[in-house]
Amino acid sequence: MDIHKLQEIVHKTRDARRKQTMPKLSTAERDELIKKYHPDFRENAYRPIKFGPNEGEKTVRELAALLEGDSPVPADLDLTPTHTCDVLVVGGGGAGCAAALHAHAQGASVLFATKLRLGDSNTVMAQGGIQISVAAEDSPVTHFLDTLKGGHMKNDHALLKVMVEEGPSVAQWLLDLGVLFDRDADGNLHVKKGGGSSKPRLLTCSDYTGLEIMRVLKDEVLNRKIRMLEFSAAVELLSDGQGRCTGAVLQDLDNKRFIVVAAKTVILATGGIGRLHIQGFPTSNHYGATGDGLTMAYRMGAKLMHIDTFQYHPSGAVYPEQLAGALVTEGIRSEGGHLVNAKGERFVNELDTRDVVSSSIIRECKEGRGIRTMAGRVGVWLDTPLLDAEQGPGTIEKHFPAMVMQYDRFGVDISKDPVLIYPTLHYQNGGVQIDTQGESGVKGLFVAGEASGGLHGRNRLMGNSLLDLMVYGKRSGLTAAARSKAEPQGKLTLDHLKRFREVARKHGASASVVSPMLFPAYAKKD
Repeated sequence: MDIHKLQEIVHKTRDARRKQTMPKLSTAERDELIKKYHPDFRENAYRPIKFGPNEGEKTVRELAALLEGDSPVPADLDLTPTHTCDVLVVGGGGAGCAAALHAHAQGASVLFATKLRLGDSNTVMAQGGIQISVAAEDSPVTHFLDTLKGGHMKNDHALLKVMVEEGPSVAQWLLDLGVLFDRDADGNLHVKKGGGSSKPRLLTCSDYTGLEIMRVLKDEVLNRKIRMLEFSAAVELLSDGQGRCTGAVLQDLDNKRFIVVAAKTVILATGGIGRLHIQGFPTSNHYGATGDGLTMAYRMGAKLMHIDTFQYHPSGAVYPEQLAGALVTEGIRSEGGHLVNAKGERFVNELDTRDVVSSSIIRECKEGRGIRTMAGRVGVWLDTPLLDAEQGPGTIEKHFPAMVMQYDRFGVDISKDPVLIYPTLHYQNGGVQIDTQGESGVKGLFVAGEASGGLHGRNRLMGNSLLDLMVYGKRSGLTAAARSKAEPQGKLTLDHLKRFREVARKHGASASVVSPMLFPAYAKKD
Protein backbone atom coordinates (compact mmCIF):
# COMPACT_ATOMS: atom_id res chain seq x y z
CA MET A 1 0.00 0.00 0.00
CA ASP A 2 1.43 3.37 -1.03
CA ILE A 3 -0.26 5.72 1.42
CA HIS A 4 0.77 8.77 -0.62
CA LYS A 5 -0.92 7.49 -3.79
CA LEU A 6 -4.14 6.82 -1.85
CA GLN A 7 -4.01 10.33 -0.39
CA GLU A 8 -4.03 11.87 -3.86
CA ILE A 9 -7.81 11.45 -4.13
CA VAL A 10 -8.22 13.81 -1.15
CA HIS A 11 -6.00 16.47 -2.70
CA LYS A 12 -7.70 16.19 -6.11
CA THR A 13 -11.25 16.54 -4.76
CA ARG A 14 -10.55 19.30 -2.21
CA ASP A 15 -11.61 22.27 -4.34
CA ALA A 16 -14.91 20.63 -5.35
CA ARG A 17 -15.68 19.66 -1.72
CA ARG A 18 -15.05 23.19 -0.46
CA LYS A 19 -18.12 24.33 -2.41
CA GLN A 20 -20.29 21.52 -1.08
CA THR A 21 -22.87 21.75 1.73
CA MET A 22 -23.86 18.52 3.42
CA PRO A 23 -27.63 17.94 3.72
CA LYS A 24 -29.12 17.73 7.22
CA LEU A 25 -30.44 14.31 8.18
CA SER A 26 -33.98 13.97 9.47
CA THR A 27 -34.56 12.43 12.90
CA ALA A 28 -35.80 9.24 11.25
CA GLU A 29 -32.71 9.03 9.02
CA ARG A 30 -30.40 9.56 11.99
CA ASP A 31 -32.14 6.88 14.06
CA GLU A 32 -32.07 4.38 11.19
CA LEU A 33 -28.37 5.02 10.56
CA ILE A 34 -27.45 4.53 14.22
CA LYS A 35 -29.51 1.36 14.64
CA LYS A 36 -28.00 -0.18 11.53
CA TYR A 37 -24.34 0.66 12.06
CA HIS A 38 -23.57 1.80 15.62
CA PRO A 39 -21.81 -0.86 17.79
CA ASP A 40 -24.39 -0.34 20.58
CA PHE A 41 -26.92 -2.17 18.39
CA ARG A 42 -24.94 -5.36 17.77
CA GLU A 43 -27.12 -7.88 19.58
CA ASN A 44 -24.46 -10.61 19.79
CA ALA A 45 -22.17 -8.27 21.74
CA TYR A 46 -24.63 -8.11 24.67
CA ARG A 47 -26.05 -10.42 27.32
CA PRO A 48 -28.22 -10.05 30.46
CA ILE A 49 -26.56 -9.58 33.85
CA LYS A 50 -27.32 -12.68 35.92
CA PHE A 51 -27.73 -11.11 39.38
CA GLY A 52 -27.30 -7.96 41.43
CA PRO A 53 -29.03 -4.55 41.30
CA ASN A 54 -29.25 -4.65 37.49
CA GLU A 55 -30.27 -8.30 37.19
CA GLY A 56 -31.77 -9.07 33.79
CA GLU A 57 -30.57 -5.85 32.13
CA LYS A 58 -28.26 -6.18 29.16
CA THR A 59 -24.75 -4.88 28.83
CA VAL A 60 -21.70 -5.83 26.78
CA ARG A 61 -20.31 -9.26 27.59
CA GLU A 62 -16.97 -7.86 28.78
CA LEU A 63 -18.61 -5.71 31.45
CA ALA A 64 -21.20 -8.31 32.47
CA ALA A 65 -18.41 -10.77 33.29
CA LEU A 66 -16.66 -8.23 35.54
CA LEU A 67 -19.85 -7.20 37.34
CA GLU A 68 -20.44 -10.87 38.20
CA GLY A 69 -16.76 -11.44 39.00
CA ASP A 70 -15.29 -12.21 42.40
CA SER A 71 -13.33 -9.82 44.59
CA PRO A 72 -9.59 -10.42 45.07
CA VAL A 73 -10.05 -9.75 48.79
CA PRO A 74 -10.12 -12.85 51.06
CA ALA A 75 -13.10 -13.24 53.38
CA ASP A 76 -10.85 -13.37 56.47
CA LEU A 77 -8.84 -10.23 55.70
CA ASP A 78 -7.75 -8.38 58.85
CA LEU A 79 -9.72 -5.10 58.69
CA THR A 80 -7.59 -3.19 61.17
CA PRO A 81 -7.22 0.14 59.37
CA THR A 82 -3.84 1.25 58.07
CA HIS A 83 -5.22 4.75 57.39
CA THR A 84 -8.22 6.71 58.64
CA CYS A 85 -9.77 9.80 57.07
CA ASP A 86 -12.98 11.74 56.68
CA VAL A 87 -13.07 11.50 52.89
CA LEU A 88 -11.35 8.86 50.77
CA VAL A 89 -11.04 9.89 47.12
CA VAL A 90 -10.27 7.06 44.69
CA GLY A 91 -8.92 8.09 41.28
CA GLY A 92 -6.26 10.57 40.22
CA GLY A 93 -7.94 12.34 37.28
CA GLY A 94 -9.93 15.55 37.01
CA ALA A 95 -12.95 14.42 39.02
CA GLY A 96 -10.80 13.02 41.81
CA CYS A 97 -8.68 16.17 42.03
CA ALA A 98 -11.73 18.45 42.07
CA ALA A 99 -13.37 16.33 44.77
CA ALA A 100 -10.25 16.23 46.92
CA LEU A 101 -9.62 19.97 46.62
CA HIS A 102 -13.18 20.96 47.53
CA ALA A 103 -13.39 18.48 50.42
CA HIS A 104 -10.03 19.64 51.75
CA ALA A 105 -11.12 23.28 51.51
CA GLN A 106 -13.99 22.45 53.88
CA GLY A 107 -11.55 21.24 56.51
CA ALA A 108 -12.09 17.52 55.95
CA SER A 109 -9.27 15.04 56.42
CA VAL A 110 -8.77 13.76 52.86
CA LEU A 111 -6.86 10.72 51.64
CA PHE A 112 -6.27 10.58 47.88
CA ALA A 113 -5.63 7.09 46.45
CA THR A 114 -4.60 6.56 42.83
CA LYS A 115 -4.03 3.34 40.89
CA LEU A 116 -1.22 4.91 38.91
CA ARG A 117 0.34 8.34 39.42
CA LEU A 118 -1.55 11.53 40.17
CA GLY A 119 -2.86 12.77 36.81
CA ASP A 120 -2.67 9.44 34.94
CA SER A 121 -6.20 9.53 33.57
CA ASN A 122 -8.46 10.14 30.61
CA THR A 123 -8.65 13.79 31.66
CA VAL A 124 -5.16 14.58 30.41
CA MET A 125 -6.13 13.16 27.01
CA ALA A 126 -9.17 15.40 26.52
CA GLN A 127 -8.29 17.58 23.55
CA GLY A 128 -11.43 19.25 22.22
CA GLY A 129 -12.28 21.60 25.10
CA ILE A 130 -14.80 22.11 27.90
CA GLN A 131 -18.38 23.18 27.10
CA ILE A 132 -19.52 26.14 29.21
CA SER A 133 -22.10 28.74 28.23
CA VAL A 134 -20.08 31.93 28.66
CA ALA A 135 -20.79 33.66 25.32
CA ALA A 136 -23.31 36.51 25.22
CA GLU A 137 -25.49 34.74 22.64
CA ASP A 138 -25.48 31.47 24.64
CA SER A 139 -27.19 30.36 27.86
CA PRO A 140 -27.40 27.37 30.21
CA VAL A 141 -30.86 26.69 28.80
CA THR A 142 -29.47 26.33 25.27
CA HIS A 143 -26.65 24.14 26.62
CA PHE A 144 -29.27 22.01 28.40
CA LEU A 145 -31.34 21.56 25.23
CA ASP A 146 -28.32 20.72 23.04
CA THR A 147 -27.13 18.12 25.54
CA LEU A 148 -30.60 16.63 25.92
CA LYS A 149 -30.95 16.28 22.16
CA GLY A 150 -27.47 14.80 21.85
CA GLY A 151 -28.27 12.25 24.58
CA HIS A 152 -31.43 11.11 22.71
CA MET A 153 -33.61 12.67 25.44
CA LYS A 154 -32.49 10.03 27.96
CA ASN A 155 -30.43 12.33 30.18
CA ASP A 156 -31.26 12.73 33.86
CA HIS A 157 -32.79 16.21 33.79
CA ALA A 158 -31.86 17.11 37.35
CA LEU A 159 -28.20 16.17 36.88
CA LEU A 160 -28.05 18.00 33.57
CA LYS A 161 -29.67 21.18 34.94
CA VAL A 162 -27.08 21.37 37.70
CA MET A 163 -24.19 20.85 35.29
CA VAL A 164 -25.11 23.56 32.79
CA GLU A 165 -26.09 26.09 35.47
CA GLU A 166 -22.85 25.67 37.41
CA GLY A 167 -20.68 25.79 34.28
CA PRO A 168 -19.84 29.53 34.44
CA SER A 169 -18.76 29.33 38.09
CA VAL A 170 -16.56 26.34 37.22
CA ALA A 171 -14.93 28.38 34.44
CA GLN A 172 -14.20 31.15 36.95
CA TRP A 173 -12.76 28.65 39.47
CA LEU A 174 -10.43 27.20 36.83
CA LEU A 175 -9.34 30.66 35.71
CA ASP A 176 -8.64 31.63 39.32
CA LEU A 177 -6.50 28.51 39.73
CA GLY A 178 -4.50 29.49 36.65
CA VAL A 179 -5.88 27.54 33.68
CA LEU A 180 -4.77 29.31 30.49
CA PHE A 181 -7.85 29.19 28.28
CA ASP A 182 -7.47 30.58 24.75
CA ARG A 183 -8.34 34.25 24.28
CA ASP A 184 -9.35 36.31 21.26
CA ALA A 185 -7.55 39.43 20.04
CA ASP A 186 -9.39 41.57 22.60
CA GLY A 187 -8.43 39.30 25.49
CA ASN A 188 -11.90 37.74 25.87
CA LEU A 189 -12.36 34.00 26.27
CA HIS A 190 -12.38 32.39 22.81
CA VAL A 191 -15.18 29.87 22.19
CA LYS A 192 -15.52 27.27 19.46
CA LYS A 193 -18.47 25.26 18.20
CA GLY A 194 -18.57 21.52 18.86
CA GLY A 195 -20.44 18.68 17.21
CA GLY A 196 -24.13 18.61 18.10
CA SER A 197 -24.08 22.11 19.64
CA SER A 198 -26.13 25.01 18.32
CA LYS A 199 -23.83 27.69 19.79
CA PRO A 200 -20.07 28.08 20.18
CA ARG A 201 -19.29 27.29 23.83
CA LEU A 202 -16.07 25.26 23.85
CA LEU A 203 -13.35 26.82 25.97
CA THR A 204 -10.01 25.47 24.79
CA CYS A 205 -6.31 25.46 25.48
CA SER A 206 -5.14 24.75 21.90
CA ASP A 207 -5.70 20.98 21.54
CA TYR A 208 -4.54 19.97 25.02
CA THR A 209 -7.32 21.38 27.21
CA GLY A 210 -7.53 18.40 29.54
CA LEU A 211 -3.77 18.36 30.02
CA GLU A 212 -3.78 22.07 30.91
CA ILE A 213 -6.61 21.60 33.41
CA MET A 214 -4.84 18.63 34.98
CA ARG A 215 -1.58 20.61 35.17
CA VAL A 216 -3.27 23.18 37.35
CA LEU A 217 -5.33 20.74 39.44
CA LYS A 218 -2.33 18.51 40.07
CA ASP A 219 -0.21 21.45 41.24
CA GLU A 220 -3.03 22.58 43.53
CA VAL A 221 -3.36 19.11 45.11
CA LEU A 222 0.39 18.99 45.71
CA ASN A 223 0.56 22.57 47.00
CA ARG A 224 -2.17 21.88 49.54
CA LYS A 225 -0.24 18.81 50.71
CA ILE A 226 -3.27 16.51 50.55
CA ARG A 227 -2.33 13.02 51.74
CA MET A 228 -1.83 10.72 48.81
CA LEU A 229 -1.18 7.06 48.05
CA GLU A 230 0.03 6.50 44.50
CA PHE A 231 0.18 3.05 42.87
CA SER A 232 -2.48 1.97 45.35
CA ALA A 233 -5.48 0.52 43.56
CA ALA A 234 -8.88 0.24 45.22
CA VAL A 235 -10.06 -3.38 44.97
CA GLU A 236 -12.98 -3.53 47.40
CA LEU A 237 -15.26 -1.26 49.43
CA LEU A 238 -16.07 -1.68 53.09
CA SER A 239 -19.50 -1.45 54.73
CA ASP A 240 -20.94 -1.19 58.22
CA GLY A 241 -23.13 -4.22 57.65
CA GLN A 242 -26.21 -2.01 57.36
CA GLY A 243 -25.68 -0.76 53.82
CA ARG A 244 -23.45 2.24 54.48
CA CYS A 245 -20.01 2.59 52.89
CA THR A 246 -17.29 3.02 55.53
CA GLY A 247 -14.02 2.71 53.66
CA ALA A 248 -12.12 0.64 51.16
CA VAL A 249 -9.42 -1.95 50.66
CA LEU A 250 -6.53 -0.84 48.48
CA GLN A 251 -3.75 -2.96 47.04
CA ASP A 252 -0.19 -1.70 46.91
CA LEU A 253 0.89 -2.47 43.36
CA ASP A 254 4.55 -2.75 44.35
CA ASN A 255 4.26 -5.47 46.99
CA LYS A 256 0.63 -6.66 46.44
CA ARG A 257 -0.23 -6.05 50.10
CA PHE A 258 -3.74 -4.98 51.05
CA ILE A 259 -4.22 -1.58 52.69
CA VAL A 260 -7.35 -1.02 54.78
CA VAL A 261 -8.71 2.53 54.85
CA ALA A 262 -11.41 3.61 57.29
CA ALA A 263 -13.33 6.55 55.84
CA LYS A 264 -16.56 8.26 56.83
CA THR A 265 -17.29 8.83 53.12
CA VAL A 266 -15.83 7.46 49.88
CA ILE A 267 -15.75 9.15 46.47
CA LEU A 268 -15.14 6.91 43.47
CA ALA A 269 -13.62 8.83 40.56
CA THR A 270 -12.15 5.83 38.79
CA GLY A 271 -12.96 6.83 35.20
CA GLY A 272 -13.93 4.75 32.21
CA ILE A 273 -13.79 1.35 30.65
CA GLY A 274 -11.94 1.69 27.33
CA ARG A 275 -9.16 -0.77 28.15
CA LEU A 276 -11.70 -3.59 28.15
CA HIS A 277 -11.56 -3.11 24.36
CA ILE A 278 -15.28 -3.83 24.02
CA GLN A 279 -16.12 -5.69 20.80
CA GLY A 280 -12.42 -5.67 19.90
CA PHE A 281 -12.30 -1.90 19.34
CA PRO A 282 -9.08 0.03 19.86
CA THR A 283 -9.37 2.74 22.50
CA SER A 284 -8.35 6.31 23.16
CA ASN A 285 -8.37 5.63 26.92
CA HIS A 286 -5.39 5.62 29.27
CA TYR A 287 -3.85 2.38 30.51
CA GLY A 288 -5.81 2.11 33.74
CA ALA A 289 -9.33 2.63 32.33
CA THR A 290 -10.77 -0.77 33.25
CA GLY A 291 -14.08 0.13 34.91
CA ASP A 292 -12.93 -0.50 38.49
CA GLY A 293 -15.50 1.73 40.17
CA LEU A 294 -18.43 0.00 38.49
CA THR A 295 -17.55 -3.43 39.84
CA MET A 296 -16.89 -2.26 43.40
CA ALA A 297 -20.03 -0.14 43.60
CA TYR A 298 -22.11 -2.95 42.09
CA ARG A 299 -20.98 -5.40 44.75
CA MET A 300 -22.00 -2.86 47.38
CA GLY A 301 -25.51 -2.77 45.89
CA ALA A 302 -25.34 0.46 43.88
CA LYS A 303 -27.53 0.48 40.79
CA LEU A 304 -25.99 1.24 37.41
CA MET A 305 -27.74 3.02 34.56
CA HIS A 306 -27.28 3.30 30.78
CA ILE A 307 -24.73 0.50 30.88
CA ASP A 308 -25.77 -0.71 27.44
CA THR A 309 -24.41 2.36 25.65
CA PHE A 310 -20.85 3.43 24.93
CA GLN A 311 -19.30 6.19 22.90
CA TYR A 312 -17.10 5.37 19.95
CA HIS A 313 -15.33 8.60 19.04
CA PRO A 314 -15.48 9.11 15.26
CA SER A 315 -11.84 9.96 14.79
CA GLY A 316 -9.44 7.41 16.19
CA ALA A 317 -6.14 7.08 14.35
CA VAL A 318 -5.76 4.14 11.95
CA TYR A 319 -2.33 4.86 10.46
CA PRO A 320 0.53 4.70 11.40
CA GLU A 321 -0.06 1.44 13.26
CA GLN A 322 1.67 2.75 16.40
CA LEU A 323 -1.12 5.32 16.79
CA ALA A 324 -4.04 2.92 16.30
CA GLY A 325 -6.96 4.07 18.46
CA ALA A 326 -5.31 7.31 19.58
CA LEU A 327 -7.60 10.30 19.46
CA VAL A 328 -7.59 12.73 16.56
CA THR A 329 -9.27 15.72 18.13
CA GLU A 330 -12.79 16.66 17.10
CA GLY A 331 -11.49 20.20 17.03
CA ILE A 332 -10.13 19.60 13.53
CA ARG A 333 -13.66 18.90 12.30
CA SER A 334 -14.93 21.87 14.30
CA GLU A 335 -12.50 24.06 12.37
CA GLY A 336 -13.75 22.70 9.04
CA GLY A 337 -11.88 19.45 8.34
CA HIS A 338 -13.76 17.12 5.95
CA LEU A 339 -14.35 13.39 6.27
CA VAL A 340 -13.67 11.79 2.88
CA ASN A 341 -14.17 8.22 1.65
CA ALA A 342 -12.06 6.25 -0.83
CA LYS A 343 -13.91 7.86 -3.74
CA GLY A 344 -13.04 11.36 -2.55
CA GLU A 345 -16.61 12.05 -1.38
CA ARG A 346 -17.87 13.71 1.78
CA PHE A 347 -20.56 11.52 3.30
CA VAL A 348 -21.69 13.15 6.58
CA ASN A 349 -22.03 16.51 8.28
CA GLU A 350 -18.77 16.48 10.23
CA LEU A 351 -20.36 18.42 13.12
CA ASP A 352 -23.25 16.06 13.70
CA THR A 353 -23.35 14.16 17.00
CA ARG A 354 -20.64 11.60 17.60
CA ASP A 355 -22.91 8.58 17.28
CA VAL A 356 -24.15 9.76 13.87
CA VAL A 357 -20.65 10.51 12.57
CA SER A 358 -19.24 7.21 13.89
CA SER A 359 -22.12 5.26 12.36
CA SER A 360 -21.55 6.99 9.02
CA ILE A 361 -17.85 6.09 9.01
CA ILE A 362 -18.62 2.46 9.87
CA ARG A 363 -21.20 2.41 7.04
CA GLU A 364 -18.68 3.70 4.50
CA CYS A 365 -16.16 1.05 5.50
CA LYS A 366 -18.67 -1.81 5.58
CA GLU A 367 -19.98 -0.89 2.14
CA GLY A 368 -16.52 -0.89 0.58
CA ARG A 369 -15.74 2.82 0.52
CA GLY A 370 -13.06 2.70 3.19
CA ILE A 371 -9.28 2.65 2.85
CA ARG A 372 -7.46 -0.47 4.09
CA THR A 373 -3.94 -0.37 5.52
CA MET A 374 -1.23 -3.04 5.23
CA ALA A 375 -1.96 -3.98 8.86
CA GLY A 376 -5.55 -4.82 7.90
CA ARG A 377 -7.19 -1.79 9.51
CA VAL A 378 -9.76 0.21 7.61
CA GLY A 379 -10.78 3.85 7.81
CA VAL A 380 -11.67 7.07 5.99
CA TRP A 381 -9.69 10.24 5.41
CA LEU A 382 -9.80 13.33 7.59
CA ASP A 383 -8.72 16.20 5.36
CA THR A 384 -6.44 18.07 7.76
CA PRO A 385 -4.62 20.15 5.05
CA LEU A 386 -7.98 21.78 4.26
CA LEU A 387 -7.57 23.97 7.35
CA ASP A 388 -4.40 25.56 6.01
CA ALA A 389 -6.02 25.89 2.56
CA GLU A 390 -9.07 27.64 4.04
CA GLN A 391 -7.52 29.74 6.81
CA GLY A 392 -3.93 30.22 5.66
CA PRO A 393 -0.61 28.41 6.12
CA GLY A 394 0.27 27.61 9.72
CA THR A 395 -3.33 27.19 10.92
CA ILE A 396 -2.90 23.52 11.81
CA GLU A 397 0.38 24.13 13.59
CA LYS A 398 -1.02 27.08 15.54
CA HIS A 399 -4.31 25.52 16.68
CA PHE A 400 -3.34 21.84 16.99
CA PRO A 401 0.28 21.67 18.16
CA ALA A 402 -0.21 18.45 20.14
CA MET A 403 -1.72 16.71 17.11
CA VAL A 404 1.09 17.95 14.85
CA MET A 405 3.65 16.61 17.33
CA GLN A 406 1.84 13.27 17.73
CA TYR A 407 2.02 12.55 14.00
CA ASP A 408 5.41 14.17 13.41
CA ARG A 409 6.97 11.47 15.61
CA PHE A 410 6.15 9.01 12.85
CA GLY A 411 7.09 11.18 9.90
CA VAL A 412 3.56 12.36 9.05
CA ASP A 413 2.97 16.07 8.34
CA ILE A 414 -0.77 16.58 8.88
CA SER A 415 -0.61 20.08 7.42
CA LYS A 416 0.31 18.54 4.06
CA ASP A 417 -1.37 15.13 4.06
CA PRO A 418 -4.75 13.84 5.34
CA VAL A 419 -4.91 11.20 8.08
CA LEU A 420 -6.80 7.91 8.26
CA ILE A 421 -9.37 7.60 11.03
CA TYR A 422 -12.00 5.12 12.30
CA PRO A 423 -14.15 5.10 15.46
CA THR A 424 -12.28 4.32 18.67
CA LEU A 425 -13.80 3.25 22.01
CA HIS A 426 -13.81 6.52 23.88
CA TYR A 427 -16.36 6.95 26.65
CA GLN A 428 -18.64 5.06 28.99
CA ASN A 429 -21.99 6.84 28.59
CA GLY A 430 -23.50 5.13 31.63
CA GLY A 431 -22.24 4.25 35.09
CA VAL A 432 -23.27 4.32 38.74
CA GLN A 433 -26.59 6.09 39.28
CA ILE A 434 -26.12 9.26 41.37
CA ASP A 435 -28.19 12.15 42.69
CA THR A 436 -27.40 15.84 42.26
CA GLN A 437 -24.88 15.71 45.13
CA GLY A 438 -23.02 12.86 43.48
CA GLU A 439 -24.18 10.24 45.99
CA SER A 440 -25.05 6.75 44.82
CA GLY A 441 -27.87 4.61 46.18
CA VAL A 442 -25.41 3.40 48.85
CA LYS A 443 -25.18 5.86 51.71
CA GLY A 444 -21.73 7.38 52.04
CA LEU A 445 -20.62 6.26 48.58
CA PHE A 446 -20.22 9.08 46.06
CA VAL A 447 -19.29 8.78 42.40
CA ALA A 448 -17.94 11.55 40.16
CA GLY A 449 -16.95 11.79 36.51
CA GLU A 450 -17.04 9.04 33.93
CA ALA A 451 -17.78 6.31 36.48
CA SER A 452 -21.20 7.90 37.12
CA GLY A 453 -24.24 7.51 34.90
CA GLY A 454 -27.34 9.40 33.82
CA LEU A 455 -26.01 12.84 32.99
CA HIS A 456 -25.13 12.25 29.32
CA GLY A 457 -27.99 9.98 28.32
CA ARG A 458 -27.17 7.64 25.44
CA ASN A 459 -24.57 9.84 23.74
CA ARG A 460 -22.24 12.49 25.15
CA LEU A 461 -21.56 15.79 23.43
CA MET A 462 -17.91 16.76 23.09
CA GLY A 463 -16.63 18.99 25.88
CA ASN A 464 -19.29 17.93 28.39
CA SER A 465 -17.02 15.37 30.05
CA LEU A 466 -14.60 17.98 31.42
CA LEU A 467 -17.51 20.03 32.76
CA ASP A 468 -19.04 16.91 34.32
CA LEU A 469 -15.73 16.21 36.12
CA MET A 470 -15.52 19.67 37.60
CA VAL A 471 -19.18 20.09 38.61
CA TYR A 472 -19.71 16.67 40.18
CA GLY A 473 -16.18 16.46 41.53
CA LYS A 474 -16.98 19.69 43.40
CA ARG A 475 -20.46 18.60 44.52
CA SER A 476 -19.37 15.18 45.74
CA GLY A 477 -16.37 16.70 47.56
CA LEU A 478 -18.44 19.33 49.34
CA THR A 479 -21.23 16.93 50.32
CA ALA A 480 -18.85 14.17 51.44
CA ALA A 481 -16.95 16.66 53.61
CA ALA A 482 -20.15 17.95 55.22
CA ARG A 483 -21.40 14.41 55.81
CA SER A 484 -18.14 13.38 57.45
CA LYS A 485 -18.50 16.18 60.03
CA ALA A 486 -21.99 15.05 60.98
CA GLU A 487 -21.45 11.29 61.23
CA PRO A 488 -19.04 9.05 63.17
CA GLN A 489 -16.86 6.44 61.56
CA GLY A 490 -18.88 3.28 60.97
CA LYS A 491 -17.85 -0.33 61.49
CA LEU A 492 -15.57 -1.96 58.93
CA THR A 493 -16.98 -5.19 57.53
CA LEU A 494 -17.08 -7.26 54.34
CA ASP A 495 -20.69 -8.35 54.97
CA HIS A 496 -21.82 -7.07 51.57
CA LEU A 497 -19.10 -9.13 49.88
CA LYS A 498 -20.17 -12.25 51.75
CA ARG A 499 -23.75 -11.77 50.53
CA PHE A 500 -22.57 -11.07 46.99
CA ARG A 501 -20.53 -14.28 46.92
CA GLU A 502 -23.48 -16.33 48.14
CA VAL A 503 -25.70 -14.97 45.35
CA ALA A 504 -22.93 -15.48 42.79
CA ARG A 505 -22.61 -19.15 43.75
CA LYS A 506 -26.36 -19.68 43.36
CA HIS A 507 -26.19 -18.29 39.84
CA GLY A 508 -23.12 -20.30 38.90
CA ALA A 509 -20.89 -17.29 38.33
CA SER A 510 -17.34 -18.15 37.31
CA ALA A 511 -14.91 -17.89 40.20
CA SER A 512 -12.09 -17.51 37.68
CA VAL A 513 -13.16 -13.96 36.81
CA VAL A 514 -11.69 -11.52 39.32
CA SER A 515 -12.70 -7.88 39.37
CA PRO A 516 -11.63 -5.12 39.32
CA MET A 517 -9.39 -6.07 36.43
CA LEU A 518 -7.02 -3.14 37.24
CA PHE A 519 -5.09 -3.48 33.99
CA PRO A 520 -5.87 -4.74 30.49
CA ALA A 521 -5.45 -8.45 29.79
CA TYR A 522 -2.28 -7.85 27.75
CA ALA A 523 -0.50 -6.08 30.62
CA LYS A 524 2.86 -7.42 31.72
CA LYS A 525 2.20 -9.28 34.95
CA ASP A 526 5.48 -8.27 36.56
